[in-house]
Amino acid sequence: MTLSLRTLAAAALAALVALAAPAQISISKAAGAKIGVSVANVQASASPAAATVARVLRQDLERSGFFQIVTPDRASVRIGGPVAETGGRVSFQCTALDGAGRTLLNRAYLQTPQNAVYAAHAAADDLVAAITGKKSFFMARLALIGVQGNTKKVYIADSSMQDVRPITQNNAICLKPRWSPDNAKLVYTSYLRRFPDVYTYDLATGRIAVAAAYPGVNSGGAISPDGRFMALILSKDGNPDLYVKDLSSGALTRLTATRTAVEGSPSWSPDSSRLVYVSDSSGSPQLYVISRTGGQPTRLTTTGSQNVAPDWGKNGLIAYQSLQGQFQIAVIDPASRQSRVVTPFDAAYEDPSWAPDGRHIAAARSVRYQSSIYLLDTEGDKPVALSASGDWRAPAWSH
Repeated sequence: MTLSLRTLAAAALAALVALAAPAQISISKAAGAKIGVSVANVQASASPAAATVARVLRQDLERSGFFQIVTPDRASVRIGGPVAETGGRVSFQCTALDGAGRTLLNRAYLQTPQNAVYAAHAAADDLVAAITGKKSFFMARLALIGVQGNTKKVYIADSSMQDVRPITQNNAICLKPRWSPDNAKLVYTSYLRRFPDVYTYDLATGRIAVAAAYPGVNSGGAISPDGRFMALILSKDGNPDLYVKDLSSGALTRLTATRTAVEGSPSWSPDSSRLVYVSDSSGSPQLYVISRTGGQPTRLTTTGSQNVAPDWGKNGLIAYQSLQGQFQIAVIDPASRQSRVVTPFDAAYEDPSWAPDGRHIAAARSVRYQSSIYLLDTEGDKPVALSASGDWRAPAWSH
């Protein structure tokens, strides 16, 4: 495959997100009442690590979508306990009492000062479960792309983006990191060898392996929830088409064969039986659903001149970016095909990824060609900036 064909195919993939006319999708409304909680009795010592635990705990509770921080006299739940740094460790003895004085949680959290944020995340995780019975996302991690000049590297971060660490160390352009279902590996596209190939990174060993390096464009790597298959976009047989690779045998199954169109951005259904992907076979990029074994694809989106970057959540809903003057994040139910926008039209939002709680989404918010990572609440809370500085894109939550 010549360089020119690779370049043309890569340009075709990029064309999936070119500008077009506004879409028409309904806008979601605000969530219901919240639980009043007090954190006045969280008593942090003077150490920076202890102060970090107290600050991040409050921040997590506010971001959960379930709570409102109030004074003790107005609280339905009172959270307290000492936070101290001794012997090279920061400890938090967290207690939570309901209005009748009954204990909802009484647990100790211990971390190194450098990892103090994780003591707060673990406590917040347990508090959400103890008070609401719901799952949260605070102990999940984000994989994302950090842009510095002409380089795009893969990083991983905690759920509040206060502990951000590089994964790729070279200066090659990297794109679209995704987690394996056991969170042990990352899959991403890299131009390490000048052309786009798909790689895996083992978080325990640091080993990088080539997952797809066929002639032409290799991109879109996504491992199925059951861990048996990898979805890929390959141009080895012509235009970029959707394939599934059996991770045990290495066998490839070609799912699409659109001679005059380009496919991209595959994402698996929760049961690994189907894939949602982007195709411009209708003349503009839209979402389609196809069986893992192939067959006739079904067009999912019918409103919106461009709909791209789908992420199929464990909740059964698909988040994606929809062009409406600027890109906004929308959510669609593939069964009913009912969709709604969950962003406030104040900027361009791209690359959505469902958090493990099935309520929140991470997305890149772009203003003047600079992108930040934002937390979106699909039940109505305002978007929250996670990254404070830098140019960050393509966030992906761990499972």
